[in-house]
Amino acid sequence: MNRRLFLAAMPALLAAGCGFQLRRMVEVPFASLYIDAPHGGAVAQRIRSSLAASKQTRLAASAAEAEAVLVLGQETRSKIILSLSGAGRVTEYRLGLQLTYSIKDKDGRALAADETIELTRDITYDDAQVLAKGAEEQLLYRDMDDSAARRIVRRLQSIGPAS
Repeated sequence: MNRRLFLAAMPALLAAGCGFQLRRMVEVPFASLYIDAPHGGAVAQRIRSSLAASKQTRLAASAAEAEAVLVLGQETRSKIILSLSGAGRVTEYRLGLQLTYSIKDKDGRALAADETIELTRDITYDDAQVLAKGAEEQLLYRDMDDSAARRIVRRLQSIGPAS
């Protein structure tokens, strides 16, 4: 009986001892934030939804009412042929997402240096599975959008409000 209890409790003890923590709510050190992004940007949409759940940071309607302004550039997606078969058919693509952003205070002074995020994912391709590969491509782009949004939010968390 004691051995079963020990074996059952061991994974919990190991997880607690390694510093594992569940993902927490987003806590950005600004009372209000304005997101200046091109219309329809998927990364901006994901940042807004993650910050909307935060009780600490309010999304401002204009840059004048915000303590900080997140300026997102145009999201550029790419799809490059990575490899061809012996018959000249595409067997792999490299998908890419490039996005530039900056963080400024309401007076326009930079709180952090401009940064460019470049993400890539490789995908195999088969002419016999066009619909499945199209869905996989959309899933990979969505994953890159989520990854870029998380990186930007972590960058926001790492800087403090302007003094």
